[in-house]
Amino acid sequence: MAFTFKFIIQLFLTMMLAAVFTPLVKLLAFRIGAVDMPNKRRINSKPMPTAGGIAIFLAFSLATLWEFRHDLFGTNVLPILVGALIVVITGVIDDVKELSPLQKITGLIIAALEIYYVAGIRINTMSIPFLGMFHLSWLSLPITILWILAITNAVNLIDGLDGLAAGISMIALVTIGIVSYFYLPDNGIVISIMIFTLVASIMGFFPFNFHPAAIYLGDTGALMLGFLISVFSLQGLKNVTFISVLTPMFILGVPITDTIYAMLRRFFNRQPISSPDKMHLHHRLMSLGFSHRGAVMTIYALAIIFSFIALLMNYASTTAIILLVIMTIFGLELFIELIGLVGENRQPLLHFLKFFGNRQFRQEVMQKYLQKRKDKSNKVGCPKRASDFSF
Repeated sequence: MAFTFKFIIQLFLTMMLAAVFTPLVKLLAFRIGAVDMPNKRRINSKPMPTAGGIAIFLAFSLATLWEFRHDLFGTNVLPILVGALIVVITGVIDDVKELSPLQKITGLIIAALEIYYVAGIRINTMSIPFLGMFHLSWLSLPITILWILAITNAVNLIDGLDGLAAGISMIALVTIGIVSYFYLPDNGIVISIMIFTLVASIMGFFPFNFHPAAIYLGDTGALMLGFLISVFSLQGLKNVTFISVLTPMFILGVPITDTIYAMLRRFFNRQPISSPDKMHLHHRLMSLGFSHRGAVMTIYALAIIFSFIALLMNYASTTAIILLVIMTIFGLELFIELIGLVGENRQPLLHFLKFFGNRQFRQEVMQKYLQKRKDKSNKVGCPKRASDFSF
């Protein structure tokens, strides 16, 4: 009981620390030129200070190194902070000078290598249902780096509306913290302390970031939050099982889904993967008439649903988990097609359901198919003209 009360007080102090740092970071952002200027891709209509992630990082670092120094003594908290610092520096430079995608990825890879070799956080083995366990050996490094890069960039891509990335990150972190506390046998409590300390740091920053925002996370904050989420989720993936890899993927279902469909959309449109557009989940919701806050709250609700599914997976059998995954993917695809995330003309599941549920539509499709076959047959069977034989 004494530890719980002390822990709550320490989290409250961490939150206050972030709240104090945020206005100072706002002034610093204007001073160093970390400002988002209005343009056709931006939501803001006036210059906005960015790099707000510095306030979260400072509060989180001070709390873990000072307030919780006795609870976290002997852990790998310092190497984790060093990796996060590398990401923060990369993000600050990007917010000020706008790095190229290659330069940004280079900074993230350096941070991931530090986590792998110095912090010792990595994926060592993988267990596949009905097949058994496999030691990854040399594949451990690329898989670990790929996991960190994928989650980090997924969170960064979702950062398009006021308070969106910060809120999604808090929902994901709370869920990971609960899973860590109850399902990680070795150092679950230590990881939970670090996770909830980060949540408290985000909470102190959040009132300044929710619509109408006074400061943005920027790449500094979005990349850092994605990086730390990937690292904390890796703590339960040292020995990967079917459930341990699905849990964080479902917890981060919203940013991962948005990233996957963004890649598909650009592939179908024959655009570079790194090319920006205004077809992300939050953009589509706003184009359908959602208000700024309405779009953000809707995505929060989706994130909470994903988190509940992730928690349920820890109680279900393997067969039940497989069925749950299939039903979730089916429902998610239906939602994605309804809002036109890939494109309003790319709705295979809706067309499939409509084919069986709408007689008129079914007849139209069949008529078009038969006409197409008839035209093709006529084209093949028609005699060649004399000009076709000329040399």
